[in-house]
Amino acid sequence: MPARAAAPAAHLPALTGLRFFLALWVILHHLTGRGQMLESAVLALPEPLYALIRGGYLAVTTFFVLSGFVLSRSYSRTRWDRRGLIRYFAGRIARVYPVYLLSLAVVAPFIAADRVPSKSPLLAAHVLLLQGWLGPIPANWNTPAWSLSCEMFFYLVFPLAAIAILSAGWRSTLALAAVACVLTRLMLSCGVPDPVKPLIHLSDFLMGIAAARIYECIRGSAGAWLYLPAFALSAALIARPQFLPLGVDLNSALRPLNALLLIGLALGGGMGARALAHPVAVYLGKASYAMYILHVPILWWYSRWHGGSPAGYIALVIAVSALVYAVFEEPANRWLRSRVHAALEP
Repeated sequence: MPARAAAPAAHLPALTGLRFFLALWVILHHLTGRGQMLESAVLALPEPLYALIRGGYLAVTTFFVLSGFVLSRSYSRTRWDRRGLIRYFAGRIARVYPVYLLSLAVVAPFIAADRVPSKSPLLAAHVLLLQGWLGPIPANWNTPAWSLSCEMFFYLVFPLAAIAILSAGWRSTLALAAVACVLTRLMLSCGVPDPVKPLIHLSDFLMGIAAARIYECIRGSAGAWLYLPAFALSAALIARPQFLPLGVDLNSALRPLNALLLIGLALGGGMGARALAHPVAVYLGKASYAMYILHVPILWWYSRWHGGSPAGYIALVIAVSALVYAVFEEPANRWLRSRVHAALEP
């Protein structure tokens, strides 16, 4: 059976709608950073609310869990032969690379003007999506793009994980989830540096694969009984991380809760899942990748031209991203996939 194109929105619309709010959370995190437009406003908030807004970086780990979940659902029947692998990797590159290259084009004038030493190797690392492996670097022209280094690594790992896990039973699935809970801490204790992000976040991706298998086994249950407690407990931990037991970091504590959140929303039921599955939320969710990868390049220009309204900036990011999705991202995705599929036809 040939590899099927990933189409999460058609099957799990609430998860697609969730993407928009995760991307928006990341944007708020960046707007409340040092020297940014909302820094003074967020500093005046109560500590728990401040922690929730500044915790927007944690949305990236939810994206990683979601990536494993969606890939497992979309490629559950793939035959991993030569043709299937080519179609799979072409689909993954078509999903990520066109809008990412657009983001680099948007910041190209700032890259050209940057006098950072050794700029050519840094630029090569950005083009090849290797910056997530390098730790702290002297220039990062599109900060969120480090996560794409992780995604490309996960895409390489996924076919092996799919062969081993996607037909697994309960025992193996729960074992994978347990490994995912502790893998990051184990890596750190073995000397893997925290800045090597693709390895450190592999556990999030594996948790997503385990969550997809669990979802397959319990379909039909009321999802609100999972996603509402998972959301509430996640918010409480982010707001008050000091309540975590000694030796348990926030990312590791949130990992199983992210899995429960995604399983519950995929199962559906309740006002939360219905709201996220609304057509407007789903469309914005489809545009969320453009939001995520273009919001910093847009901020480079916006802060120089306006330097003012955060609401205007967010509205601009959403509008530009929705337009980019419609006229560039989705057409480029379809064109690249179709070219590869045509080349594989006998």
